[in-house]
Amino acid sequence: MSRPMEEDAPVKNEEEEFNTGPLSVLMMSVKNNTQVLINCRNNRKLLGRVRAFDRHCNMVLENVREMWTEVPKTGKGKKKAQPVNKDRFISKMFLRGDSVIIVLRNPK
Repeated sequence: MSRPMEEDAPVKNEEEEFNTGPLSVLMMSVKNNTQVLINCRNNRKLLGRVRAFDRHCNMVLENVREMWTEVPKTGKGKKKAQPVNKDRFISKMFLRGDSVIIVLRNPK
């Protein structure tokens, strides 16, 4: 009688979970080279392609556009300044999973 080795069972289970569970959004992004939109805890958004990830949502991203809003400082007596949208391009980055709030497939 053949039994799966104890080490093999968690690996298969994790792989199956990546393909069907919540992390399937990241798995499909890696397989299909599609963009994802990530909201982060620092109130910034990242639009980029996922190269690799793990169960903690740590990610290696490429061709990332980071977007955020800043309110300019004003002097005394001046009226409140309007928020300004800012962004920057990052060719490669490692994103630590504890800063991830939500990951969305890029609607095209």
